[in-house]
Amino acid sequence: MAVQKFSPAWQKAKKGVCFVIEKMKFVSISGPKNDLDRMVNQYLSHYEIQLENALTELKSASKLEPYPGTNPYREPLQKAQKLLASCAGAKQMAPNAGTMPVENAIALVNDMDTELAASTEEREALKSKEKEVSSLLEQVRLYVELDFDIPAILKLKHIKYRFGRIRKESFPQLQAFADRSDETILFKCHESDHYISLLYFTPDITSDRIDTVFSSLQFERIYLPDEYAGTPKTEVERLENELANLKAKEQALDAKDSEYLLTRQTSLRDASQVLKSYEANFNVRKYAACTHDRDHPFYILCGWMTKEDAEALHRDLAKDADTFFVLEDSKEHVTSIPPTKLKNIPLLRPFEMFVKMYGLPSYDEFDPTLLIAITYSIFFGFMFGDAGQGLVLLIGGFLLYKFKKIDLAAIISCCGFFSTIFGCLFGSVFGFEDVIPALWLKPTEAMTDLPFVGRLNTVFVVAIALGMGVILFTMILNMITSFKNHDTEKTWFDTNGLAGFVFYFSLAATIVMFMSGHTLPAAAILIIMFVLPLLVMFFKEPLTAILEKKSEKISGGFGMFITQGFFELFEVLLSYFSNTLSFVRVGAFAVSHAAMMQVVLMLAGAETGAPSIPVIVLGNLFVCGMEGLIVGIQVLRLEYYELFSRFYRGTGREFKPYGKQNG
Repeated sequence: MAVQKFSPAWQKAKKGVCFVIEKMKFVSISGPKNDLDRMVNQYLSHYEIQLENALTELKSASKLEPYPGTNPYREPLQKAQKLLASCAGAKQMAPNAGTMPVENAIALVNDMDTELAASTEEREALKSKEKEVSSLLEQVRLYVELDFDIPAILKLKHIKYRFGRIRKESFPQLQAFADRSDETILFKCHESDHYISLLYFTPDITSDRIDTVFSSLQFERIYLPDEYAGTPKTEVERLENELANLKAKEQALDAKDSEYLLTRQTSLRDASQVLKSYEANFNVRKYAACTHDRDHPFYILCGWMTKEDAEALHRDLAKDADTFFVLEDSKEHVTSIPPTKLKNIPLLRPFEMFVKMYGLPSYDEFDPTLLIAITYSIFFGFMFGDAGQGLVLLIGGFLLYKFKKIDLAAIISCCGFFSTIFGCLFGSVFGFEDVIPALWLKPTEAMTDLPFVGRLNTVFVVAIALGMGVILFTMILNMITSFKNHDTEKTWFDTNGLAGFVFYFSLAATIVMFMSGHTLPAAAILIIMFVLPLLVMFFKEPLTAILEKKSEKISGGFGMFITQGFFELFEVLLSYFSNTLSFVRVGAFAVSHAAMMQVVLMLAGAETGAPSIPVIVLGNLFVCGMEGLIVGIQVLRLEYYELFSRFYRGTGREFKPYGKQNG
């Protein structure tokens, strides 16, 4: 295949293209069945490809079956990851991916796992013994104040003994009972914050009655094992020494294993990386199909790649005699829909988040990222015009995006930039309107005299004019997209098609001419401008059928058609009116923002000439946070309901590559 050469300048410009969708190519790869792993690891793993089920895509082809087999790399990879977790404290070293054959990687991991298995068993035995000794030590420490030989107590025949504890608030009653009784000897031992450890003796013949009394006073019995020797103090010392010896053995074992892992750390990381690659790439098999030929079985893989990656992979595989590559140029033989991969410059990529929230564009649709980036930022800046607060959003968002890579932070930074611009135009800095002169107007003071309407705030007039311009532009986008998709009705006769554009443009132009004092066109021209587009929208279904040369049957009769068309036309006119008025909120928030800052300054005592700095700072923070959030939501609502709904469908499916592993 001949590859067209481009200059370096063109290649650089090509990579910086925005507001377009990556061109996709459907590719098919085939080769000997036992060569699939090599092809995936050597070639396919270095490119982005969205694999499709070959059996589904090639359902017209006969003698194909799923690729069999279970993943042999999963278990060794799990062992390798477990071993690496054991040496997490060791020095981190970068693996040399791809330098170790996979057979050697599996052998290395299995050998290390076997070597450490005995240590693991010994370590578990030590931990179990430590737990047992710790439990005994905790029990005997409660009676360390007793200077008695524990084995002697445990061997008493006619005298019953009871070890236990009681809550501190119940001990006085128990002590009083023991003092009155001739059948009980009580010894107080260890005292904690809530409990007192006790030992009491009682004759065998009265033990049942005494035990009942002690239980009623909330005495909790503790049973000591028979393996104690000596006094509690000597037993504590013995158990502490035993516990220390056990911990020393465990530490020695850990040091031995750590040294073993450390000496093999680099090889283990290389093996883990190789196994991870092979384990992931092995799953490619679930997308592959195989031929029935027993002598020469072949695999078949197919999927979507960007045009640039497809051509690069084609060049790589052209040198491989065992692999066959087919780049499908015709969509007739492809059953799956091309996925969507957006292609925007870095400045616009954060705004892709808003596009994906609504829905990705289909492959043959217009990418609205550039549009939403411009309109969202301008609307936000208009509604939140303050140079000081804008700089805070600009710098804060930029720093947050730089260090945390949060897309929303980049959007906030961009909005802050436009807020700063409009703040300069409005002459507002942290709510103060006398620091810098307004380059354009002051939202709360600027008024415009309009015929029939009277005096109206200028920002409302600008907001409506801006909204009408945006609506007209989205109608143009709808016509372009619909024409590209061969949708006759949406292109020519729809509310947002040519008929709707002519009507709304005529309405906007007439309003502008009337408000500016210009003479309106003649009645005949007005009829053509308004009545004709409405009639076209009214009869859009029959007109579409005529252009598409289809027979259109009017359901319900002509009368029902007229009634339904009338109400639909009324709804259209109402939607034009409501959609236009929706942009009034842009001006309303601009005015309300200025008014809120005036309230903050009034509360701070700015009129006295000595304003309270803490009140000004807190007020700005509150307005910046609260109103900034509300404005952001309102602008997003305008984008979705007033802009996207006119031209954008968002029915695409995201490009999800199987994996890209550049070595």
